[in-house]
Amino acid sequence: MAPDSSGWQRGPLTADEWDRLLDTVIETTRDQIVASKFIDVFGPIGAGYQSITNPVYLKPEPASISMHGDDLDIAKPNKNKTLDIPILYKDFVIYWRDIEHANETSKPLDFSAAASAANDVALKEDDLIFNGSEQLGIPGLLNVAGRETITCSDWSSGEGMAFRDIVDARNLLIKNGHTGPFAMALSPEAFAQLHQVHGDSKVLEIEHVRDLFEEGIYQSSQIRNGCGVIVATGEQNVDIAIAEDVSVYFLNDDTMNNYYRVMECLVPRIKRPSAICTLE
Repeated sequence: MAPDSSGWQRGPLTADEWDRLLDTVIETTRDQIVASKFIDVFGPIGAGYQSITNPVYLKPEPASISMHGDDLDIAKPNKNKTLDIPILYKDFVIYWRDIEHANETSKPLDFSAAASAANDVALKEDDLIFNGSEQLGIPGLLNVAGRETITCSDWSSGEGMAFRDIVDARNLLIKNGHTGPFAMALSPEAFAQLHQVHGDSKVLEIEHVRDLFEEGIYQSSQIRNGCGVIVATGEQNVDIAIAEDVSVYFLNDDTMNNYYRVMECLVPRIKRPSAICTLE
């Protein structure tokens, strides 16, 4: 099989087809992933890394002050955890007859199967970051121990209850010493309810809270329980440790058809649970 310039095997695809396949996969995942739009990324550190240290801190504390700085005041974690770095993947097939047809007619190959696989990997990434993995012992933003919580009022009333809940949640994080910037991710239902007129103001509720979230307001289908989550962003609070970014690998050509895999290796590291408030 013909390897591309990085040594990966691309199967029967030409170099141009392989480049277009990679572009399709990368663009699709970039468009579909939500959490990495507001969470810092650490890495890539290498596909061979199967685990990584997760330092866990309590609430931020003010630094020391003195005339001469004689005493050490070291910022250090309260504990260190070790997290496994799982593989997130989805496979797809390119049929040999489609390749033959493309070669015979000079028509481009249809890479919609690759885009579909990339979309599924993006959904799994958001699921892992928001909900974690009980099987692998990985906490997510919505269930990490030590986070703050607010019980959601009835947002469907259009009486500003969403605004109050969101402001209360953000204020909790500020009281914990987190001054932002902040991001908010909501379930599709909660996101839609924010697009109601706020009382008699003739302004949508989302417009009343948008300026409170410098890192943006998002919706994700992977937020299924409760309204959503507010995060004080920054690598000191949470990041995504990436061993290998989204990639495509040729698997084999069994039964004359060509099988490929879209995959990535990553894990969310929640360093300060006090920087997270869930709307439940």
